[in-house]
Amino acid sequence: MTDAGPCYDPATIDFLLTFPDKIGHTFSMGDFLKKKLVPIKTLQDIKGVKLPAGLSFVQLIVTGPPGAGKSFYIKKIHGWPNEGYIDLTRKRWWKDKTLVYRPRETHLGLPFKGISKALTVFDDEWLEAASPLELDLDRIQIPPDSSTIIFGNWRKRYIFEFLLPKARTVFSYRKSRHSAGHIMVDEDISLKIVRRQLAVYQEVALYLHRQGIQIYIRQSLEKPPYRISEKEETEIPQWATGGSGLKPNLATLSGWKWLLLRHDPINWITLDDKWQSLPGESRVAYDAMPFTIRFGGRTLLFSPEITLGEKKPSRSKNWLISDPNADKRATCASSRIKQDDTLVIGRMNSELKSMFDLKKKIAKRHFQLKNDRGDLIITPLDNQKSVELRRTDFSDYHRETRKERLLTVRRLGRFYNGSIKPLSPKRALAQIRAVNTILLNEPFRPKSQEVTVGGLIEIPDNVQPFIVGDLHARIDNLLKILSENDLLDNMKKGRVCLIILGDAIHSELAGEMDQMESSMLIMDLIFKLKIRFPRNFFYMRGNHDSFNQHISKRGIPQALLMKELLLKARGLAYVEEMENFYSLLPFVIKSSEFVACHAAPPWHKTSKKELINLKAGSEIATELITGRLKRGNQLTGYDKSDVKRFRKCLNLAKATPFIVGHTPLDSFSSVWVNVNDIKGHHIIYSGRQEETSLFVLINRKMTPLHYPVEPLQRIINKMK
Repeated sequence: MTDAGPCYDPATIDFLLTFPDKIGHTFSMGDFLKKKLVPIKTLQDIKGVKLPAGLSFVQLIVTGPPGAGKSFYIKKIHGWPNEGYIDLTRKRWWKDKTLVYRPRETHLGLPFKGISKALTVFDDEWLEAASPLELDLDRIQIPPDSSTIIFGNWRKRYIFEFLLPKARTVFSYRKSRHSAGHIMVDEDISLKIVRRQLAVYQEVALYLHRQGIQIYIRQSLEKPPYRISEKEETEIPQWATGGSGLKPNLATLSGWKWLLLRHDPINWITLDDKWQSLPGESRVAYDAMPFTIRFGGRTLLFSPEITLGEKKPSRSKNWLISDPNADKRATCASSRIKQDDTLVIGRMNSELKSMFDLKKKIAKRHFQLKNDRGDLIITPLDNQKSVELRRTDFSDYHRETRKERLLTVRRLGRFYNGSIKPLSPKRALAQIRAVNTILLNEPFRPKSQEVTVGGLIEIPDNVQPFIVGDLHARIDNLLKILSENDLLDNMKKGRVCLIILGDAIHSELAGEMDQMESSMLIMDLIFKLKIRFPRNFFYMRGNHDSFNQHISKRGIPQALLMKELLLKARGLAYVEEMENFYSLLPFVIKSSEFVACHAAPPWHKTSKKELINLKAGSEIATELITGRLKRGNQLTGYDKSDVKRFRKCLNLAKATPFIVGHTPLDSFSSVWVNVNDIKGHHIIYSGRQEETSLFVLINRKMTPLHYPVEPLQRIINKMK
């Protein structure tokens, strides 16, 4: 969801924000503010916008419902571009770091009766309530009405401007911007919803005013703002009459800082099309626009990460780092610096050195990046090396990126016949039978002399492998991977192959471990991939790929539950074909550049011939899909010698990348490299809720790629 700005040209947006009344009636704010608004007469001009004369620019916080024009307004007055969110029910919300940088656009989390958590008026829980939710105003926290030696008076620090245009104008604008680009917050919008959202903000504005918070109302950028005035009120706020609203209070620490420093100690960089050399630690605001950094003869592109379906209050302000000169037809290797992360750019960063080919002209520690709530703090680390920045894209990057992303997702939906839903029993049976026929003569799979199919796949070296770990029924994770890097198109052209290291089924999420519908559906998607790309998609056997009664998680017999669901939904013939599918799966996949399997190298001596003739259920087959890494004081598990022996039996070089899944080493990461100090030994887990990851071979090195998970199944199914 986004309220990130207009979809029209600036002139059209400016016209919309004037909100003309076509039939000539006077403007009405609704019942809550009816006959309570008085124009503010003493005004100052800031960037062409009339603001109260006594208001200090840095006091201003702009809020209002979706489509009110907040983003355009903030951009026009050159405020902080990244959006904020405050939960008014949270204790001491007025000290939230979101409010440090002002003026800015801020969304409000509000209390509603019968709902324990705060909601925005674009949350599904608010929009889909059976009957309109009623505000629970008593739960709103109010700042203390007194000064302290450290902070001064919190009620005087901020002035809230509520942007509340006419309902029909907001509705028309939101309908128009939704048709111009898929903006989730505008889906299924109606005039009734817009009126309800405006009414909520009107009621909150009036309540905060009555509690002594500094509030004023604006209907249009081209008309004077209004202050709230009720019959019993006799005083007019200083900021509405030209009096100073923010003087240095020498009873406070902040007042002394203002008096002694008289400047902002942070060096903010305003980017344009000319290179600017960083004099020292500097900050680039998160404004949803890309820029380029040049250092040591190398350039890197920094782009805000635009994701679909993420709600504003929880939206992560991450940055993607990529090579602006990379071949767009090839795999786009990119790194991410997530919110609150710190990253050093230089040759000492081995992953970035390989990914972006960082040469000797670049210092080992050239500069440091810190993602501070979306703003990038850039600190040069070598006095002898320069760091330069410039803006490289002046288009509506946010909208264009979302539009391009949605076109990609739409194509992915078409690949799956327009929706991501389970197949009918008849179609499902026909599909799995087609897959099993392919597996009997699978490409790049040496024939076995002893069993029906071989246990080893050898892909050509000129095909780039994308290696995915355990998905455990995370459908959106698979869809996200397929929607990046033109993967489907590159598979079609034979450039890349996608490899899943087993265990695509059986959710590991609490509360979902006994639900098998997502497992059935993800296998439908995997079968579709195998039929469409028999030479460029491979699914390896994992320990969960069986109906074995011993396969369980926390006491839940997942394999048996899966079998019961398939029997009920698709019949005995389908279950028999699924058992056949499991028995036909390969165990090991390799080229001269890598080797991978689900769990572990065998710790028994083996050979390439034995792997080709591998029998399911044999000792070595079991080790390949169930083995664990030997760690700490454990007596069992594989170690460095087992990895070395496995590479040797396949005639692979000493440090050839060896990739496994099965054993995530902690509960928050997705990728672990050179595990147990074994060079080239990596573990991949692709089933995290917030992020999915994979390995791709780039410049003969296994490089991890990380993608934020998006609700793609829901988005595809809602597309027309």
